[in-house]
Amino acid sequence: MASLSPSLHLPCSNSRTGFLGKTRGIRPCVFPAGRVGFVRTVVECKESRIGKQPIEVPSNVTLTLEEQFVKAKGPLGELSLSFPGDLKIVKEESGNLRVYKTAETKRANQMHGLFRTLTDNIIVGVSKGFDKKLQLVGVGYRAAVEGNDLVMNLGFSHPVRMAIPEGLAVKVEENTRIIVSGYDKSAIGQFAATIKKWRPPEPYKGKGIRYMDEVVRRKEGKAGKKK
Repeated sequence: MASLSPSLHLPCSNSRTGFLGKTRGIRPCVFPAGRVGFVRTVVECKESRIGKQPIEVPSNVTLTLEEQFVKAKGPLGELSLSFPGDLKIVKEESGNLRVYKTAETKRANQMHGLFRTLTDNIIVGVSKGFDKKLQLVGVGYRAAVEGNDLVMNLGFSHPVRMAIPEGLAVKVEENTRIIVSGYDKSAIGQFAATIKKWRPPEPYKGKGIRYMDEVVRRKEGKAGKKK
């Protein structure tokens, strides 16, 4: 048998016993120590496909750039955004904006595409605005705007009354379609999600509040017992 010091002894898989402590039925396999080692690989992080795209700035939007801070002012309102230290925003000669990484770290790669999208959202928001549409599905379900409140009848013993946040506008069409609009995309999405939370669509008849482009997966109801 070869010496243990220059070689590595590992038990083969053709052992007849299930206990490595027993020597009967175990044949040691010998591998030269020089062949055993570790391979070190260098993983290069790819640049974000979204983060490297330029951001178009309309002529009716005024930008203010101060190091890690950007502010956009347009006909609909004013929004601002603060960048982390791993990123920077630069205005090119063409007038477009670009977001660059200042460090090759995992966090910078994660934030690159996110902050490019957030910057584009504030520019589009103050110039064109956003909206979110919801649909009420159910017998007797209806909504109306009363002053600064959204009032909905959703099958409860009392109507649901929600105060409309500042900076948002709510319109109701045909008593069952709710349109939430404004220039802050995150505020619109948050308020629309709060509305939907009162009556999420159920999977059997589809009753509830859903987004206009939402597909509700339906389930088959329980069938009666056959005689």
